[in-house]
Amino acid sequence: MRYAPPGLCVNDFALLHDDDGTYAVLHLQGPWTAEFDHLRMETSYGRATSTDLVHWQPHGTAFGNGLPGRFDQQAVWTMHPFRHGAGMAMFYTGVAGLTAGGSPLQSVGLAYSDRLDGTGWRRHGTGPVVEADPRWYRTGERMGWRDPFVVPDDESEGWVMVLCASDASLPAEAGGCVALATSGDLEHWTVHPPLISPGDDEELECPVLERLDDGSWLLLVSVGSTRSFDAWTAPRLRGPWTHRGPLGPSGSYAPRVIRAADGSRVVLHTVPRRVGLTDSGDRCRGMLAQPKLLVTPSDAAPRLEWWPGLDSWLGAETDQPTLHAVGELAISGYVEITLRTDTPGGDRAALTIGCDGKELEVTGPDGVPLGQAVLHQPAAALRILTIGEYVEVYADGVFVLSTLSYSGHPAPWTAVTSAGERTIPVRQIRLPDPHRDDASAVWPGNPQPSAPATP
Repeated sequence: MRYAPPGLCVNDFALLHDDDGTYAVLHLQGPWTAEFDHLRMETSYGRATSTDLVHWQPHGTAFGNGLPGRFDQQAVWTMHPFRHGAGMAMFYTGVAGLTAGGSPLQSVGLAYSDRLDGTGWRRHGTGPVVEADPRWYRTGERMGWRDPFVVPDDESEGWVMVLCASDASLPAEAGGCVALATSGDLEHWTVHPPLISPGDDEELECPVLERLDDGSWLLLVSVGSTRSFDAWTAPRLRGPWTHRGPLGPSGSYAPRVIRAADGSRVVLHTVPRRVGLTDSGDRCRGMLAQPKLLVTPSDAAPRLEWWPGLDSWLGAETDQPTLHAVGELAISGYVEITLRTDTPGGDRAALTIGCDGKELEVTGPDGVPLGQAVLHQPAAALRILTIGEYVEVYADGVFVLSTLSYSGHPAPWTAVTSAGERTIPVRQIRLPDPHRDDASAVWPGNPQPSAPATP
């Protein structure tokens, strides 16, 4: 279900859709490590393809650093490729090095390709095409000028770019903003004041613009402090923008929107892992998660729901222990659901989800908190997904919580309520690559204890 290239992790990414129905993902890639050096370990884009947005096939590196002395000599970060003419254009973040205080020197470059599959890139010149304007944006220490995203302007024949930046009029720790630039030809840009500048976070990353069917706009922004992403809406690109609150729970990051084969809009995002694949390991960059259905009602905030395209990966119902599964249950009053136990066949919970309809909490061994969420309204039903260590919870179909748990052994799912205990039937998840045996494989669970030796 999740994807990372063999032996590596995935960070920010972009999605493409070819005329033959093939999807491609370009992504930052690097090793599994807590001490992640983003100047030396994010120096290339990996590429993978899929026909269903679930099963991804890796195809190696598609783009890398520029030559010594150029604006992108040190690292290449988040990109945005899109169709242009008969081929594609791609804006990307280039890093030249560090300031005296250790801040990455960031600017935005441009590359073209005659292909539609995410390969064959050639740089436009040797310098950046868009740089931070010091009238509005911090350009030295603690600067930000990365994660470009470009769409056609809804007020002209030109283009609009949004970027992650730091508002120079605010303290750096509160200056995270979404910058704005415009162009008539993709190669010459005019920088404008911020599109949005909330003044409450140091980093707003990976902005995504999506024009909705009624002509209005959706802006998705990753929030550095919460490691989640929020939604904003506006009738026009230039606003006014209305903050709609979190769209993805903490742990889900760097979203992208794309049309699925059935025409629906889906969101893919990244999820973290832990070094050493243990609960005590430091969080590290992770994998591309399975898609979520993007719902954008005109009279309510956008939300992410279970995507029906995943149903074909689910097996028949069973009450047997399984590590990769989806289960559902109706709730009324407090319920405590045990998914894994500390030993095979044991009665001590190692992974539990508790919900009273309004508050949701995931706990590990000995009740250690792993994640929690407060629901906007009481939930009548829960859907729970586990793939290896990764856990997702949907309340009344809406994605509300994700977390990690490397403890315990598969067990029949049981729910305890005021009416007693019962077993929850689950549907086993069929993994696209069940036999992967590298650092990017799905956590296989704790091994069964060895049988005692015969005297």
